[in-house]
Amino acid sequence: MISALGHALLGLLAREPTTGYRLTRLMDRDLAYFWAAKHSQIYPELARLERDGHVRHTVVGGAGPRPTKRYELTADGRRALVEWLATEPEPTVERDPTLLRVSSLWLLEREAARAVVGRVRRLSTERLALYERFAAEFDSEPAASDPTAPVFATRATVEMGIRSQRARLDWCDWLDQRLA
Repeated sequence: MISALGHALLGLLAREPTTGYRLTRLMDRDLAYFWAAKHSQIYPELARLERDGHVRHTVVGGAGPRPTKRYELTADGRRALVEWLATEPEPTVERDPTLLRVSSLWLLEREAARAVVGRVRRLSTERLALYERFAAEFDSEPAASDPTAPVFATRATVEMGIRSQRARLDWCDWLDQRLA
């Protein structure tokens, strides 16, 4: 069975063959709005995917002391990714540390609670600005409006990140008004 991280990596490799290091960078840029993985998680997952025949690697020249592996999707990997895409999405349970804090916000004095909301607002404002910069970068690419291009799908996920941060900022306004 392929893990969620495995599906994320297969999706990135379906775009182009690349190294584990570059996959980490792509996760940070293209998937950060909805999925995160540490560098240390990616290599073991690539090894599993390779063991199961979903990816393969070739050794290419690199600057480091160890050989650089460039991974690419196999036909089995593409088939597994397409099959997964066509299935019913699994129900998700959000793990949101902010909402976990807010669930006990009643324990704080009003000003301390408002300070929490202010920090959430600041982080959401920063994240929104980042997502909007990414959106502008993607929108400058001609293929961004082509539903068959990888950049279109990335742009769609960035849009969800933008909209969710705007909703979070609206929620901060609502919450702050009630705490005032």
